[in-house]
Amino acid sequence: MNLQNLKKLFIDNGCQKLYVKKLSPNDNSKNQVYLGGSFEILNIFPLSEIKTEEAGDWNMERFKASINFSWIGDDGNIYPAPNSQLILYPKYPEVRFSGFLKKCENPPSELMTQRLADRLLFLSISDKGKILGYVTSPTSELATEFNALQPDNEIGIFKVINLPRIVNNKARLLDELYRIHQLNWIISKRLDRSGNILPCTSSNCGGYTLEAELGITPNGYSEPDFLGWEVKQFGVSNFERINSSVITLMTPEPTDGIYKTQGTEEFLIKYGYADRTGREDRINFGGIHKTGLRHTSTNLEMQLIGFDVESGKIRNSNGRIALVDIDGNEAASWSFSSMLLHWNRKHNQACYVPSLSEKINERKYKYGNKIILGTGTDFQLFLQQMAVGNIYYDPGIKMENVSTRPKIKKRSQFRIKSKFLSELYIDNEVVTLPIDDQ
Repeated sequence: MNLQNLKKLFIDNGCQKLYVKKLSPNDNSKNQVYLGGSFEILNIFPLSEIKTEEAGDWNMERFKASINFSWIGDDGNIYPAPNSQLILYPKYPEVRFSGFLKKCENPPSELMTQRLADRLLFLSISDKGKILGYVTSPTSELATEFNALQPDNEIGIFKVINLPRIVNNKARLLDELYRIHQLNWIISKRLDRSGNILPCTSSNCGGYTLEAELGITPNGYSEPDFLGWEVKQFGVSNFERINSSVITLMTPEPTDGIYKTQGTEEFLIKYGYADRTGREDRINFGGIHKTGLRHTSTNLEMQLIGFDVESGKIRNSNGRIALVDIDGNEAASWSFSSMLLHWNRKHNQACYVPSLSEKINERKYKYGNKIILGTGTDFQLFLQQMAVGNIYYDPGIKMENVSTRPKIKKRSQFRIKSKFLSELYIDNEVVTLPIDDQ
């Protein structure tokens, strides 16, 4: 195996980048493989599920994230390693890789069971969301070739090599957004799952219209929208004032609490309130809920359970964002594990596009050329911004026809003002289109 052949194997499996780690003696199947001192690694590798594990004899609370991992053999074939997982230790924090040999038909056991310094671990992600790996000894031809290279980039502990067919997705995204900006006013629309254009008449069609122009169809997956970028539209009154708007970051449903265990109807009866515009037989649940403050209408307080504000770290793998009533009952909660899975994968590269709207005769949207870009994130940054009140819960939940045939509409929203977006990403920039040096 040499570098050219290895690159070809990864390319043939739909990969675009190689992430390479030089292994230490402790990086083995017994001690696990260290992948970094933050949760930033979760931005790279797709996870299928995250489970919490309580502290045991070693007092080591942790998350376990299952992954779809396979080894590439020297014969070029793919050998699944079904017990592979990432283990996240929030108290440090750090991420480790384990289970990568068990039940694998052709694992690289000789290299991954010994304490040998300077082995090279190559990892990549296929276009089908599978993680592929290859390991080589420090004296191999492949290692010699790689060590003589200048990497294209570095992310955490990894050196990054772009594979030949990779495209500049940032440049493509900005080209598309400039094209859309030049279209001026666009009649409101949306795409169905088959890519057919449909009319869109509701007040939240700004995002649907932009997605339709980008060819983004609804898919129900928590994956970035366009070429690896999460694209979000936000309304403004003036394209020069892009720091004064409110942006919905995500809309996850609660994973526990009365909302989940007893149902939304019981939740609304307990904590909702009569419609204040005089609409009969209706219960609403809304308003801005910030951490540490009890809301005057719902009488619920938002709490971050298991998050240490001072250190900015998760201290409890069973931690959660919770709405708590005056008796200490959790009305609704979102587990850190569920939020972490969604946030890191979907928001690693995020693009925020301002829009103007017009409702005369028919709904239309115009998109600005000042684009906010954020790259590199960590769910603990999200929690830090919740702790200081910059991110808040602002739901729009209602139940109509309460006394006859109740009809419930659910919408849980975590929102932020655009001026605080830079606090969520390691790298931030505002790009004015067009630019010549993409």
